Amino acid sequence: MRIALIGFGGVGKAFIELLHDKHEILKSMGLTLILKSVMNSKGGIYNPMGIDPLRLIEHVHQGGELCEFPDEGIRKETFQNLIMRRDVDLLIETTPTNNKTGEPGLTHISKALERGFHVVTANKGPVLLAYKQLCTLAAKSHVQLGIGCTTGGALPTINAGRFDLAGAQILSIEGILNGTSNYILSEMEERDCSYEEALKQAQQMGIAETDPSLDVEGWDTATKLLILTNILMEEEHKLREIRVEGITRLSPQHIQEAKKEGKRLKLIGKAEKGNNRTALTVGIEALSQDHPLFNVNSTNKAVRYITDTLGDLTVIGGASGTKSAAASILRDIINIYKGYPFV
Repeated sequence: MRIALIGFGGVGKAFIELLHDKHEILKSMGLTLILKSVMNSKGGIYNPMGIDPLRLIEHVHQGGELCEFPDEGIRKETFQNLIMRRDVDLLIETTPTNNKTGEPGLTHISKALERGFHVVTANKGPVLLAYKQLCTLAAKSHVQLGIGCTTGGALPTINAGRFDLAGAQILSIEGILNGTSNYILSEMEERDCSYEEALKQAQQMGIAETDPSLDVEGWDTATKLLILTNILMEEEHKLREIRVEGITRLSPQHIQEAKKEGKRLKLIGKAEKGNNRTALTVGIEALSQDHPLFNVNSTNKAVRYITDTLGDLTVIGGASGTKSAAASILRDIINIYKGYPFV
């Protein structure tokens, strides 16, 4: 399978490393991934014979720029050239998320689907704003759109809901969908420290961004919840409809009071059907020990589905970080290769 990558940040680089590390395993499946194009905001490279992942990794680790990759056969690449040549089978889109416009990812994904490329993306913006339109494009071109990375990385939230709950009506979705916030809450409980201290620790460990607002104020959870709800419950809600509360106002006293009652405070995203409408909320909940999400701690995430006929399904765990996000992209690629229908 011939592939191209747009977006060469942490996830994109981790994916290139996986191409090298998993080469033999993929080969044993009969799947050979030929990396033909890699692009970032400064430009791109293209080799019709394929780019060597190991050499590219070494070049980057030595401080080299993508566009300066000194490999035989390398040419300069642009997205327009990629689209016009049509010599790849699948595009991986990992540019930064923009929840207001979806760009530039929305254009990349739309054009690729129109041209008959499969697409796998880690970019939540286009999925949040235009999933149905993108599915229509994919179906028209007889290609697939993989989005498993957008709603929990390694945690198989989309696939569990789509494949394992097929035929059932999902009555509610409940999840711990942001590893950064969950880590901070776990630290506050275990160390009896302040929010500020736990956040600083998370930043020092690389778990939290320098600007962690999307995570700690609940918006990352809200975005993932909205994607899950609109796709799996087949609804059309907007981000502005969700009542969102983060964790920034929590004090150690709040945490310890819940602990004395045998409960844990968690940032929960929830979509519940009732009274002919679905209510979406993101906020702090005190979970008792018999709740399925009570023991989801540190950077772990989880999602719980309650259905009409298949009962209660909870999926817990999954690694966090760029490597696990890259692995979820690879998972979608393998499943597309195996013929699983995503649209």
